[in-house]
Amino acid sequence: MIYTLTLNPSVDYIVELDQVKVGELNRTKNETKLPGGKGINVSQVLKRLDIDTLALGFIGGFTGEYVEQYLQSLSIATDFVKVNEDTRINVKLKSDSETEINAKGPIITVENFEALKQKIKELTSDDILILAGSIPSTMPASTYEELAKICRENDIKFVVDAEGDLLKKVLPLQPFLIKPNHHELGDLFHTVIHTCDEVIPYGRELINKGVQNVIVSLAEKGAVLINKEMALIASVPQGEMKSSVGAGDSMVAGFMATYEKTQSIEEAFRFSVASGSATAFSIGLCTREKVESLLPQVKIEKKALRGE
Repeated sequence: MIYTLTLNPSVDYIVELDQVKVGELNRTKNETKLPGGKGINVSQVLKRLDIDTLALGFIGGFTGEYVEQYLQSLSIATDFVKVNEDTRINVKLKSDSETEINAKGPIITVENFEALKQKIKELTSDDILILAGSIPSTMPASTYEELAKICRENDIKFVVDAEGDLLKKVLPLQPFLIKPNHHELGDLFHTVIHTCDEVIPYGRELINKGVQNVIVSLAEKGAVLINKEMALIASVPQGEMKSSVGAGDSMVAGFMATYEKTQSIEEAFRFSVASGSATAFSIGLCTREKVESLLPQVKIEKKALRGE
């Protein structure tokens, strides 16, 4: 079973209007409410790819009930830890420019965190845990590291889609997959990365630190996968970019869905790239049909690995 973990989920309130007039009454043209959070996005895409998941994390209040009921309406199983305060609401204002107002989220107590850790300790070596997104401000900076240690001790395969110190601290614990974009990879090594070829030496550094597979996305320039055996560069499909929201989550979901079925890293990478593009070319998350229509455009080039 694949488990997804969203530590700070949200209800995303997306508001469209012609122009934001500060200090005046504004009226909306369109409004949309959706559950937000990277792990939740991964669960939704995996469901569309016929892979069942169980969504973990923290929810509270009427907004938390909305998130849970929404997922259950999609036949996505949930096992959230209930907290005292409301799950946050993030406001996305779309007009001539985009403005986001993200709430900090509820207080997560030590007891709440212990309850989550207990759920993860019950996973087995047949399970996969996908840790995705930010952590609430009231949780320790070592949160991902503590959870990854539980996975390592219990031989649970785990994936991390996070950035900065959250990612850096789990590298020695041998995550099965990480997926930084080229900006995040550059930040890890205090450099700027422009091309797929420039990714490879830094990706190999991450492999040397303990990571099993690294996917680095470079938007329209392509994507790179690196592990001990290979370095692959993928072209990305051509299409009209509509929204980058959820594209990285879709790459993670596409990779894990295909790897679960085929055990082929190369095929999983190809499907991952098509999945990310399918979401970028859509309003909302990708569908299986859209992903499969883009697959023929994803060309994989193998790069020779030279000495360590």
